[in-house]
Amino acid sequence: MLPKTIYYPFLVAVITLSNITDASAKENMSDAQRKEVEAVVQDYILKNPEVLMRAIQTYQIKMQAEKRNQARKNLTNLTSELSYNVGSPVIGNPAGNVTIVEFFDYRCGYCKRVFPTIQALLEEDGNIRYVLKELPILGPDSLFASQAALAVWNTTPEQYLPFHAALMASRGSLNAEKIFTIAEDLGLDKIAITKNMKNESVNNELNKNAELSERLDITGTPAFIIGDQLSPGAVSMQEIKRMVALARKG
Repeated sequence: MLPKTIYYPFLVAVITLSNITDASAKENMSDAQRKEVEAVVQDYILKNPEVLMRAIQTYQIKMQAEKRNQARKNLTNLTSELSYNVGSPVIGNPAGNVTIVEFFDYRCGYCKRVFPTIQALLEEDGNIRYVLKELPILGPDSLFASQAALAVWNTTPEQYLPFHAALMASRGSLNAEKIFTIAEDLGLDKIAITKNMKNESVNNELNKNAELSERLDITGTPAFIIGDQLSPGAVSMQEIKRMVALARKG
């Protein structure tokens, strides 16, 4: 038996869309007639449950398509917030003629896998402005790492990329002790980082990134935005170059 939360709303929809299409006829139905129709529909669905499942699947597909369409519209409207938010770290060429935006998590294996590709791309193409959107979705350690990285960006921005690269290169657990060990190995001030991690600007950036990811229907990391294109997952060098070329054409 299907759950009532699915069955009864659908039953109402079936009755509404049944052969009783004339509004006045519906209004003139007695309670007894209405119950009789409901009984017929219920009996049909119980004997043919695949009809209900097909309807649910069709509805889900429709909702997903509408969500994707809305995300595409949002992408166009959010260009400034994605590319030029003052709290987001920027690497590569700050004056580059193409901006790449990446949503990532330091504990994401796919983010770590694609990182060498990004490094190679930025070395090869000196005209790319690269914006990093911290999106810690994999638990408390991810959140701590993102807070620490943004604290480095706020206090010593020239050290953000080495710290970012070291976190991306790390393997295994990524707890606070390990994060601070990485920071100290780079000559960073643990006390300054700890203090700045509590700064309102850090949480504002993370909250904004979470909001943007929701409006763009980004459900995992990494996710790349280049021009008017959004590509989820660990993209290949060939694919990211294709997207860059399209963005340059305008």
